[in-house]
Amino acid sequence: MSTDMMNFQNVLDDIVATLRPELGRAGTVASYIPALARVDARQFGIALRTCDGEEAFAGDGEVPFSIQSVSKLFTLTLAMQRMGDALWERIGREPSGNPFNSLVQLENEQGKPRNPFINAGAIAVADRLVSQAAANGGSAKADILSLMSGLCGEPIAFDEEVAKSEADTGFRNVALANFMKSFGKIDNDVGTVLDTYFHQCSLRMSCRQLARAAAFLCRDGAHPIDGEPEITGERQTRRINALMLTCGTYDAAGDVAFSIGLPCKSGVGGGIVAVVPDKLTLCVWSPALDATGNSLLGMKALELFVTRTGLSVF
Repeated sequence: MSTDMMNFQNVLDDIVATLRPELGRAGTVASYIPALARVDARQFGIALRTCDGEEAFAGDGEVPFSIQSVSKLFTLTLAMQRMGDALWERIGREPSGNPFNSLVQLENEQGKPRNPFINAGAIAVADRLVSQAAANGGSAKADILSLMSGLCGEPIAFDEEVAKSEADTGFRNVALANFMKSFGKIDNDVGTVLDTYFHQCSLRMSCRQLARAAAFLCRDGAHPIDGEPEITGERQTRRINALMLTCGTYDAAGDVAFSIGLPCKSGVGGGIVAVVPDKLTLCVWSPALDATGNSLLGMKALELFVTRTGLSVF
């Protein structure tokens, strides 16, 4: 292990030691999804992967969890691979400033989601993936699993219990999808699109796996493991990182840019992926959320990491 890597391991160990006394003291798990409501909030994991492939993790960094909206980062990547700039004909690229599941904004903008990281935007991306898969005689869900397993170099699976729990209670997502369909912004059967969306959110991964899977974003699009095949080009990678910085943490993106200064994508399962371009990718996980739906201790951990390493895009 290199000296640089030992330093990163020390940083991660120190962050875990600093935050562990706060576990379970504040925040709430995502109780509106029954399968997530049972998750023990007293867990915290952190992991990173450097551009040259070295990894470190601490705490519960190898405990798998439901990645939820972190999956939107990867389905967006897959859609950009398949469609290029045509993807943006139906999806915007602006911060929402509203909750991730807002119906009001979608109505005001005639069914065009503000960005691909709010729920409506991710459902629109799923619709594009369903169309692309059908045109090739395949399955969007299989394509998503293939991408994630390939990025990690190990099998990744859906959590069927979580997917069913979301389908059983995801009434607002059903409304969003049907609303977009009414504006002609969804091509496929709404049930098929939502099945893909609920399954992508149910992907079960650890911090270590997510830090590895996202590592193409700190390598100008090169595959995390061996550089080939290229996941995205340098231009598309910059665009994904830009969207993460401006839209990746729901309606808290401005505060996150101010306090942390890294492109991030969060999920209500408590995970957050962050990118230090040309350096490393980082994943933190703690299930208790703040009022904006972001991991309470995860955000504190990222701020500590930036403070102690000096790594930021600013």
